[in-house]
Amino acid sequence: MKRALVIGVDDYGGADNDLEGCVADAIAVTEKFQTHGNGDPNFDVITYTSNDMDVTTELLDEGVKKLFQGKAETAVLYFAGHGLLEPETNRGYLVSQDHKKGALGLSLADVIGMANGAHQEIDSTVIILDCCHAGFLGELSGLANKDVSLIGKGVTILAAADRNQSAAEFDGHGLFTGIVLDGLSGSASDVLGRITPASLYSLVDQTLGGWEQRPVYKANVQRFITLRQVPPKVAPEVLRKLKDYFPTAGYVFPVDPSFERDRGEFADAYKDIPVDEINFAIFREMQAFYKVNLVAPVDEPYPWQAAMHSTGFRLTAQGAHYRRLAENKRF
Repeated sequence: MKRALVIGVDDYGGADNDLEGCVADAIAVTEKFQTHGNGDPNFDVITYTSNDMDVTTELLDEGVKKLFQGKAETAVLYFAGHGLLEPETNRGYLVSQDHKKGALGLSLADVIGMANGAHQEIDSTVIILDCCHAGFLGELSGLANKDVSLIGKGVTILAAADRNQSAAEFDGHGLFTGIVLDGLSGSASDVLGRITPASLYSLVDQTLGGWEQRPVYKANVQRFITLRQVPPKVAPEVLRKLKDYFPTAGYVFPVDPSFERDRGEFADAYKDIPVDEINFAIFREMQAFYKVNLVAPVDEPYPWQAAMHSTGFRLTAQGAHYRRLAENKRF
């Protein structure tokens, strides 16, 4: 069982406080989490948006408590809205629509406390926050040392900005969430189409520059979970052939002109070398491996030159990894 609570708040009671992209973010994130890339069901999602209800402190508290109650394989909390850090008390909040002095919303300390306490029932928890000061989540708010974090087993945090930073909006979405949505659509997937919290963070980290808001990743996990599955970049039945083509990680798979129909400027030189249809099919698979950095041509810049000059292919480090997974029947 996998469940997610997705929250988006734009309406904070006035033009000076209102946001523009949070409800759109929540709706888009809900759509991504509900199904895998092929349409198969994924997370059971409940969505709160300020367009449909009053997102009060009580609603936030009750919703998060319910998310973290009962058994689940994975639980995801997503929030887009205002985040606030109160300097006097060194406490952070997910701001509700009925916020007021002394009751700003759901405290980040309560969020991480509920997530940490749920591990006996929930294998993995992922908290994704697109709000200002989101990186404060997991810090011990009562300590003067602001660099100490307390994250329970199985908990992962993806935050749009560091504890002292604001989270920007861009093109109708939160800047952070826009990148996350792109990642969930497939740009953060591995060769097998699996999208993990770590791969999402890697995409955000590489996309946001050093002068922009800096995302935060915190985790206390022993294994990566798959948040969403999209079509693989190489079909699994083809990927498994790595162990057959490369009997050892250091093996060089030889190729020659018989592997390629298009001889180009070598057409006359190789006119007496027939194309082998089996070799041709293998070469197409090598090209598919090359496109996703699993193999590299030996002593040549591209696969075509490797065939024309009769060199070969070697595994990259990533290719050796997937060869080992195939050998161990891990996919």
